[in-house]
Amino acid sequence: MKKSALATVAVLAVIGGPSLAFADDAPAAPAAASAAAPASPITYNIGVVSDYRYRGISQTKMKPALQGGVDWADGAFYAGTWLSTIGWVKDSMVAYNRAGAGSTGFVPVSEKGAPLEWDLYGGTKGDIIKDTLSYDVGGLAYVYLGQKFHDIGLSNPDTGEAYGALTYGVFTAKVSISATPLFGVPKSKGSQYYDLSANFDLGSGFTLTPDLGYQNITGSYAKAADLSYTDYSATLAKDFGKGLSASLQVIATDAKKASYQTSNGKFTGRTGVVAGVKYSF
Repeated sequence: MKKSALATVAVLAVIGGPSLAFADDAPAAPAAASAAAPASPITYNIGVVSDYRYRGISQTKMKPALQGGVDWADGAFYAGTWLSTIGWVKDSMVAYNRAGAGSTGFVPVSEKGAPLEWDLYGGTKGDIIKDTLSYDVGGLAYVYLGQKFHDIGLSNPDTGEAYGALTYGVFTAKVSISATPLFGVPKSKGSQYYDLSANFDLGSGFTLTPDLGYQNITGSYAKAADLSYTDYSATLAKDFGKGLSASLQVIATDAKKASYQTSNGKFTGRTGVVAGVKYSF
């Protein structure tokens, strides 16, 4: 099989087995930073989810993930880091080898891949109209230590994004734009993710968050593979106090199964329910 064809299969596994993520939406970080400032400028969090979904796509082949991070906030400025176990980088190497198995002259690659996603972020936020309209702007880097995507003809999956958000009452509109190729997709620099969400306080520690997002992946390669898609979710969360919280999320996408699947053919954008528990301190 020609290398270009193998690269295509691998990319589909990459995007489908994962790629686009971070804490519920990698940007769990900005969400945490937007909370009321604690007594200490530094806070910590650790948690577990039944499936790490990022922008609707599973990053763990529909398996549980352990996650944790550290946040710093001082006035209008914030910064932090967050990590999660993942499976899509390694699965992309597996997909490449399976696609090329039996082909004349094919040389398999190591199936070792980055087991963790490491995010680094920072920005500034504040009021435009006090208690009515606020802003949040910053940058986010996704790092996959140990990845070897060049071995399978793909771009480095490490990704940098700039984002900006406006919040009016319970509603938030956010736009993220990639400053690098997006999660290994060739020539996809400038891809955008548009997100609309709301946060409803139901009382007794419960909140309901509906969310609608659209991932537009640019470039001729992404268009040929039909990689852009819309994702939908609704999250019910419960704050138990003393830093302990839990969530239950229903999530779905209209992503194409042919473009978003694991090496063994499981659709990573399928409709599902994700449960999570987190402790902040």
